[in-house]
Amino acid sequence: MNDPRTVLVIGGGAAGNAATILLRRAGFTVDLVEAKDDWNATAGSGITLQGNALRVLRELGVWDQVDASGFAFGSVGITAPDGTVLHVAHDLRTGGDDLPATLGIQRPRLQRILIDAVRASGATVRLGTTCQILGQDTDGVSIRFSDGGEGRYDLVVAADGLASSTRAAIGIGDKPEPTGMAIWRIAAPRPAGVTRTDLAYGGPAYIAGYCPTSDTTLYAYVVEANRDRAAVPPETYADEMRRLASAYGGHWPEITEHITEPARINYTWFDRLLVEGAWHRGRVVLIGDAAHCCPPTLAQGAAMSLEDAWVLTRMLTASGTWDDALFQAYHERRMARVRPVVEASVQLGQWQLDGVRDADVPGLMGRMMTMLRELP
Repeated sequence: MNDPRTVLVIGGGAAGNAATILLRRAGFTVDLVEAKDDWNATAGSGITLQGNALRVLRELGVWDQVDASGFAFGSVGITAPDGTVLHVAHDLRTGGDDLPATLGIQRPRLQRILIDAVRASGATVRLGTTCQILGQDTDGVSIRFSDGGEGRYDLVVAADGLASSTRAAIGIGDKPEPTGMAIWRIAAPRPAGVTRTDLAYGGPAYIAGYCPTSDTTLYAYVVEANRDRAAVPPETYADEMRRLASAYGGHWPEITEHITEPARINYTWFDRLLVEGAWHRGRVVLIGDAAHCCPPTLAQGAAMSLEDAWVLTRMLTASGTWDDALFQAYHERRMARVRPVVEASVQLGQWQLDGVRDADVPGLMGRMMTMLRELP
């Protein structure tokens, strides 16, 4: 029997783009569909990528562009609300000694790099398009697209995010749950003295932090208890974030000067998701946020999604048979890695929500980083 050769990837975020690039490199014919017309290329403020995420980006062939576009650093500062530096911890190089420990980059820039790599891979891309699974058998999946077209694929990779419609369509009922925290984010000019992430604990928020994302930019964030979204109208976002941020010292006064336009501020709740059962039904398999999501307290959400794409592609390439046994092996391999990350990310936030002052935060983070240094 011939090896399966055609793959449909649903979703053009980090996981879907990575899967498309890697599957094309492995020699498969790949179609990518993305519901948004603009491929979400301009959304978001910034993202913190640790070494294990950078390791996958190098496998994608985009590391040089990411390195040139972002800001690499190797430590994190813990400060008092007034900006006094209390401790500086050196980050473990989870991607290996030849990659930085951490890199910040503007989300739109990272997305653009991945989009360009998808285009260069030769994959067929259909924007502003959704799809419906008409049915499947042991050999493949039949799809109808929102533009009226139809197709048949040996495999469907669902990378359509936290609110994945594909997850629900194949009968997986797990849904994301709020953790009790929310985050305000903004992209802003980088003060010259900001050369790493600094995190302030205490004050009116749980965390006030920032991450350099290029030679000239950073993204800043403030974490608080989540609120009823209806009680926080978008037109008040600048006022709300500025009110919280203005309580912090150090570089924060300079950053706060740029918190003026509500449209430039992102407000989201922290969610938790871990699909406990199999991540597939037949020839449809979940990756990324469609299968798991965690608060950014360990900065591992995107990394776990990128690793999913890398591991799945390696397993598909190595196996002559794409069947339940293969996809279950993928699930088990990833769960061993993803579960500790999700649970630790949630625990770090829960300790703050509960006001636990003697929590072993450094110990937990150290154990996670040591684990993540190993190949997924």
